[in-house]
Amino acid sequence: MDTLKFKTNIKCGGCIATVTPFLNEAVGEGNWQVDTLDPKKVLTVETSTAEVVKQAIEKAGYKAEQLN
Repeated sequence: MDTLKFKTNIKCGGCIATVTPFLNEAVGEGNWQVDTLDPKKVLTVETSTAEVVKQAIEKAGYKAEQLN
């Protein structure tokens, strides 16, 4: 498993509540977190594939761009 980071438009607790079921289903509960204090709203995920994360975020109505 790799630790991947994504720039997102997840801004607040309400946004996190919206994406929670999608991310929990995609990567598992406790395997992700969003830093809403970071200007890039960085999502950190423990997973093997970035595509699964991006699809889950987009399904929830948000955007994610992988950071290098």
